[in-house]
Amino acid sequence: MTTEAWLTFAVLAGAVYLFVTEKLPVDVVAMLVLVSVLTLGLVTPAEALSGFSSEATITVAAMFVLSAGIQQSGIMLSIGDMLTRIRWPWLFALVMMLLAAAASAFVNNTAIVAILLPLVIAATGAIGQSPSKFLIPLSYAAQFGGVCTLIGTSTNLLVDSIARQSGLPGFTLFEFAQLGLWFVAAGTLYLMVTRRFLLPDHGSQTGNKDDHQGRWLVDLLVPAGSPAVGKPGSAVLPLDIGDAYLVEIYRDGRILPRPRASHVEAGDHLLVRGAWDEITKVRKSLKLDFDPVALDLVGDPDAEHVLGEVLIAPGSQLIGHTLSELRFGHTWRVRVRALQRPGTPLRQPLQYTPLQVGDILLVNGTPGALTTLRQDPGQVLIREHQVPHIDKMRATLSVGIMACTVLLAAFGVMPIVASALLGCVALVVLHVLRPEQAYAGIDWRVIVLLAGVLPLGIALQNSGGADWIAQHAMSLTDGGGPMLTLAVIYLLTAVMTELMSNNASAVLIAPIAIATADTLGVDPKPFLVAVAFAASTSFSTPVGYQTNTMVYTAGGYRFTDFLRIGLPLNLLFFAMAVVLIPRYFPF
Repeated sequence: MTTEAWLTFAVLAGAVYLFVTEKLPVDVVAMLVLVSVLTLGLVTPAEALSGFSSEATITVAAMFVLSAGIQQSGIMLSIGDMLTRIRWPWLFALVMMLLAAAASAFVNNTAIVAILLPLVIAATGAIGQSPSKFLIPLSYAAQFGGVCTLIGTSTNLLVDSIARQSGLPGFTLFEFAQLGLWFVAAGTLYLMVTRRFLLPDHGSQTGNKDDHQGRWLVDLLVPAGSPAVGKPGSAVLPLDIGDAYLVEIYRDGRILPRPRASHVEAGDHLLVRGAWDEITKVRKSLKLDFDPVALDLVGDPDAEHVLGEVLIAPGSQLIGHTLSELRFGHTWRVRVRALQRPGTPLRQPLQYTPLQVGDILLVNGTPGALTTLRQDPGQVLIREHQVPHIDKMRATLSVGIMACTVLLAAFGVMPIVASALLGCVALVVLHVLRPEQAYAGIDWRVIVLLAGVLPLGIALQNSGGADWIAQHAMSLTDGGGPMLTLAVIYLLTAVMTELMSNNASAVLIAPIAIATADTLGVDPKPFLVAVAFAASTSFSTPVGYQTNTMVYTAGGYRFTDFLRIGLPLNLLFFAMAVVLIPRYFPF
């Protein structure tokens, strides 16, 4: 191998390590990759920056804006309202999955899950069913629906871009549909059969507006005169309290080293974790107050206030920051009452706990404040009892613009990147979106990730590294022919996607797939389709795909729940891909 190839492999190894360990955010890793291949001379400056002008990157950004137009108009809320009228659980599950799959073929699947998540939770409560029986199927349906079109997922667009950069013809808008519809049918049937016995039942949420499920961490202030004053930490909670316990005692900004042996004093902060109804009993019994931050938000005590549960979504600007740093209460005019993060023993006050994807904040505010908060795509209001307003004119325009965008590309009137950009301009000119809403609708971390990792694929090809890997991969499948090679590429991509970003795994494997096809002397399209489909359908872990992370906390799932129902589905899709891809995309 050449020196350039060895350097490329070193950068590749470092990128894989950082993507898997998540020591740095994926967009930061992507920028490190770009800087590395540029400074090492593995790509030219034009090639290093080509990711920012790539059709895939521009199209993904434009589709985020088009998705924001759909989301802001409220049209999906009116469609989702239909779910609340279905009283048979099996029919509810079927309609929900088909709706999610169909919408995800044209609208970003993360946005679809963000819209449908609170509606599904509310609807399952109305029919007396547990949300945990439906939220994983919602996430999975959004994933396998997204593979049906070129614009359904950023991974498809990324693979298409890599193909075109390599001189290949790329894919048309609906070229994936002939295979994707088989995946939708098989995935829906599998989930309809298995969801009843492979998914946990965490109980239904029936109509009680204060019934906030899960185990919450609350910061409670001990005022003078509280019955808690003078009691040791081990005996401070009333005897009739079940699912709640004392985590830490904070005094003067520091943790007491032995909270259970320490005696509570006025002014202490008690960190209590448990079920919300039990925490409420503790607070009332001991006459405790919530942490008195943002005192200016108290306002009119007679004004209507609502408790809402806010999920931190992928790409949120809150991730990695604390409520105190963000001045969250003052920014959104709400007060945070509790935090939920399953599986992690939090021991810091809420105001100083760095937020993560999947965290749920229990907030108190006026309906107007929660309406404003709902408009931020980085925060998903999953439980709140006011019906959001639906703007019929904006809904009609946003759907019409999306339809025109798809039709112009489908009939070859203009490339998808051109029609998508035209759609974005139309949304702003027709006042469906304000310019700041259009910018806010773009997940810039995904854009930076796409632009940053594309030069690594170019470096793999320029240095001969992709050809070297392809030749050695051929020795592992010697005598097996293209069919066995296809199976290995799909399986490798699927495993990497469970461990790192789906876009990262696609950009690493796609150049190798192209080089392998050249070595075999066959059409690279089947291998590229395998990469796209394997990277876009990650079912076995809650961190393999963004939609899985979103439902992980909201459904109260465990890691093993995804493994139990997701691994068989991954294996089913693997078998189908090996059989069906050569049929629709011959070697």
